[in-house]
Amino acid sequence: MVFFLSPASLEFAEGAEKDEFIFFEGGPLISRRASLMLLLVLTVLVAAIALWLPRIPQPQEYHLFADQRGFLGLPHFGDVASNLAFAGIGLWGLVFLLRLNAEQMPRRFLDRRERRPYLFLFAGFLLTAFGSWYYHLHPDNASLLWDRLPMTIAFMSLVAAVIAERLSLRAGLWLLPLLLLIGLSSVWHWHLSEVRGVGDLRFYAAVQAYSVLVLLIALFMPPRYTRGSDLAVVAGFYVLAKALELLDRPIFGAGHLVSGHTLKHLAAAAAGCWILRMLQKRRPLPSLSSASEGKLRILCFENLTKL
Repeated sequence: MVFFLSPASLEFAEGAEKDEFIFFEGGPLISRRASLMLLLVLTVLVAAIALWLPRIPQPQEYHLFADQRGFLGLPHFGDVASNLAFAGIGLWGLVFLLRLNAEQMPRRFLDRRERRPYLFLFAGFLLTAFGSWYYHLHPDNASLLWDRLPMTIAFMSLVAAVIAERLSLRAGLWLLPLLLLIGLSSVWHWHLSEVRGVGDLRFYAAVQAYSVLVLLIALFMPPRYTRGSDLAVVAGFYVLAKALELLDRPIFGAGHLVSGHTLKHLAAAAAGCWILRMLQKRRPLPSLSSASEGKLRILCFENLTKL
């Protein structure tokens, strides 16, 4: 028989056979070395596809959102006011992280430096509230720049957090400013391309796609904390947000109550809320001999009496 045990309850029986793969929270895990190779392959693949694709200009129809209703003197009230959700989760996350005391810190972060990417992440959510608010007051390519810049701060900060917690703290902290620069540069490249009349969204789209794919790969990397599967929920909220964005008009046309784009803001903010929930509820996994090498293994027992 084969028993799949979570790291929280895993005890290695002396002399037991151990497989080279691991299972945690219902999914197989891979070694740290394999995780690094997979991440490198993903990076090269996403970059290659972005270079291979033809130029993608920003459709001007994108700015014509379904819900044009104003309220309290604000045009496009639904799309403007829904940005309060970003402000709320951004402030909530920053307050939570900054108020962690010496007793609480070890329960959320094994190394206090792991907190740094999350500070940038929730700052990105807070700045997105202002950038998206500004954009939706007068939607066009010029104002869209200020909507997208802070969003990439959130995307790339989360990638750095995953690397720091799942692969290497030193690498994650070293890559954090580089990833932020790449994300912001992708938006600036798009903006300059539009100004020059040769709009190109490829690299900005690649940054978004890369961020979500890293979250999915992280589910198979050896974890240091509980609640690792929450990253799947975060990725799910992102996919939901993109779907709601594409269905802006059909959703609004169904009852003229709320538009798909307004719901997109709420779904994206829910992703941030879930990240904060993960940080509040997670705990470091028990220290195990195999885990210290970045490997947890399933125990393969011929029968239960050998335990």
